[in-house]
Amino acid sequence: MPIEVWVNETLYPGWDQHFRMKRELARVTSDYQEILIFESYGHGRVMLLDGIVQITEADEFTYQEMLAHVPLLAHGAAKRVLIIGAGDGGVLRRVLQHKGVERAVMVEIDGEVIRLAKEYLPGIGGDAWTDPRAEVIVGDGIDYVRRAAPASFDVVIVDSTDPIGPGEVLFTEEFYANCARLLTDRGVVVNQCGVPFMQADELRDSSLRRAKVFADVSAYLVAVPTYVGGFMTLGWAAKDPATRQVGAEELRRRAEAAGILGTTRYWTPEVHVAAFALPPYIAEHLPAKG
Repeated sequence: MPIEVWVNETLYPGWDQHFRMKRELARVTSDYQEILIFESYGHGRVMLLDGIVQITEADEFTYQEMLAHVPLLAHGAAKRVLIIGAGDGGVLRRVLQHKGVERAVMVEIDGEVIRLAKEYLPGIGGDAWTDPRAEVIVGDGIDYVRRAAPASFDVVIVDSTDPIGPGEVLFTEEFYANCARLLTDRGVVVNQCGVPFMQADELRDSSLRRAKVFADVSAYLVAVPTYVGGFMTLGWAAKDPATRQVGAEELRRRAEAAGILGTTRYWTPEVHVAAFALPPYIAEHLPAKG
């Protein structure tokens, strides 16, 4: 009988998940992390960074749609979008689905993630890599936001690892202050804030830092099956509090104009609105409203 090979995620001490591996596709140690991509039996192809699940072909749409479509449709007129991280290309692809986007800059520190994603996860980024509106930079996102011109972007999307290792600097007050500077008057920044049932400090600490810079700070929810531990939170920070209050009918109108209405598998106008309704165990980790 063939030997069964299982891959264990190592995110939490004392609790993990296992994927049965069909075959290993790539295992590379870059200058920043160990990258593993394999074919699984139940989730398609899977990418791990330093032993932690980043993306699976089976459920990537849940996370990518909510990370990209929520801020763009809440803004309603975003033309210039900055993406930090997201080296698999999935966020870039969703951003470029919006007809009104004229420029999308993606800054990923680890070029090996991009190279391997293009080779082994081609369906995630799709044609985004060659879209003339896209500019893909292998470089330091911290340095990029520090140098970017004021009011040069409408939306910033931060798709980073947890605040450890190379992702740690993307959760600092300095980073959020630079994001605020490079955003236009109605600018929005969103970022992943972990699974609060297991990582409440990640949501709490990053929200407190964002609140020192932005007028409106909150979070919204997405259920990603392979990000175990319950709801994942995506951090929200906007210059204009009204950006978060857009109703479902207006969101539907904007989605139709953008060309994405009916193309999504997770995002809908109603899901968008409901995602900001937080259970008390999550809401308690946000800054108290004045």
